[in-house]
Amino acid sequence: MVIHEDEDGVVAVGQPSHAWLSGQLARAWGNERFGVVWPWEEVCLGAEQHDVGMAQWDLEPELDPHSGRPRSFMEMSLETHLELWSAAPGRIHAQSRYAALLVAMHGTALYERRDLGTVAPERAGLVRAYLDRQRTLGDELLAELRSDPQTAAAAAADVVARNARLVWTWDSLSLALLLDWTPHEVEGVPTAADPVTLRVDDVPGAPGRLVLEPWPFSAERVVVHCEGRRLADRFDDEEAMRAALARASWSTLRFELVPGNAS
Repeated sequence: MVIHEDEDGVVAVGQPSHAWLSGQLARAWGNERFGVVWPWEEVCLGAEQHDVGMAQWDLEPELDPHSGRPRSFMEMSLETHLELWSAAPGRIHAQSRYAALLVAMHGTALYERRDLGTVAPERAGLVRAYLDRQRTLGDELLAELRSDPQTAAAAAADVVARNARLVWTWDSLSLALLLDWTPHEVEGVPTAADPVTLRVDDVPGAPGRLVLEPWPFSAERVVVHCEGRRLADRFDDEEAMRAALARASWSTLRFELVPGNAS
């Protein structure tokens, strides 16, 4: 769950809707400087489904006792997070092997960033075991894709690494929009040449309008949206929170991205 805050309370955005926002960024992506997304459908699907493992959990989220709201993905227990991410690639494997590979690589990248020297040994062991399983799965998917003449070229090491980094970029940008991480920078973003750092920032006096530089899209502006359920109250009972969430009104969150010279 992603918790978007505004003056009226919060909008609880399911992880799949946040990922849908990532998918919209993917489908708008590309120009002469940033190159193209390829293979198009598989990469866009991987971006759009990168949080597929969270879908069921978001239907009945845990209560965060500190906020009185649904527990954000950032406050999940390690054990729950690992369980959901372990299941994620399998949930999309029957639809697309390539998308499953990108999902597995995304989860691996998330956990490779953790400093395991700062956590208890048994918890570090859980993470290392997860990483071992995901790397093995990734190797198996790559071997399968490379043995298939229809997918071999797209499974080349440099192509896969570029696409995994693009999914990371779109995920980061989506979270920056929803969580108001502005100004926010994403480093190592692939282009047609050398990687660049993308910066997203607010437009003063224009809520929901943001500047993105350098500009990675072909259109002169890009509008994306996602959906969540609005919660005005705080709760101290998990079942009451879930019941309120189930009947809460839906809210569409809309964001307009523009280049710096159009802000």
